[in-house]
Amino acid sequence: MTWSLLARDPHTGALGVIVATRFFAVGALCPRVEAGLGALATQALINPLYAPRGLDLLRGGAAPEAALDALLAADAGREARQCHILGADGRIAQHTGRDCVPWCGAVSAEHVSVAGNMLAGPRVVQDTLAAFLAAEHLPLDLRMIHAMEAGEAAGGDARGKQSAALAVTTTDPYPDLDLRVDDHPDPLAELRRLHGVAQQRFVHFRRFLPGADHPGVFDRDVIASALKAAGVA
Repeated sequence: MTWSLLARDPHTGALGVIVATRFFAVGALCPRVEAGLGALATQALINPLYAPRGLDLLRGGAAPEAALDALLAADAGREARQCHILGADGRIAQHTGRDCVPWCGAVSAEHVSVAGNMLAGPRVVQDTLAAFLAAEHLPLDLRMIHAMEAGEAAGGDARGKQSAALAVTTTDPYPDLDLRVDDHPDPLAELRRLHGVAQQRFVHFRRFLPGADHPGVFDRDVIASALKAAGVA
């Protein structure tokens, strides 16, 4: 009922996850990403425990394949699940259980993984991957949105559209950008619109917040001056 894309920017180390589905609030349960650690999406007959447990396994030093094997071994419903994991080093692990609803499957290339189930057909994941690989000129967040739009054009979720989510992280324990469309007739279009809104002020203000290696900027005059210089009202 879902397809998702996990990606890594090999130049910056940024990690991202994007997902779309005919299901309410997919961003609440399916995607997870953590800077310097990895990205994960759990879908099909979703097991929400895969996301926190999977990242904990990566944090403990497990490779994506070993982390995924451990998740599956502990889950009696593994054959109804779909999950894929992208490590911070670019390694990928994918699982599509034999009881997932067709069309279901996964594809990958260097630093990118695409998986989906209950889709219009294999072209959804194939076109998503191809569009991502062809858009190397775009920043990671826009590149992922562009790729998912190509998958939507190929048929997307066989049941229709409802929600989408996007998260990108670089160095901090919270995302650089975290967007959710919980219920919308055209969620990817709304996700792109929200991305545009974020560029107006949020992304400029975001860089003044505390980070893993700095206390942030808390002088309001400094922030206001910098925003003005960036053309932000």
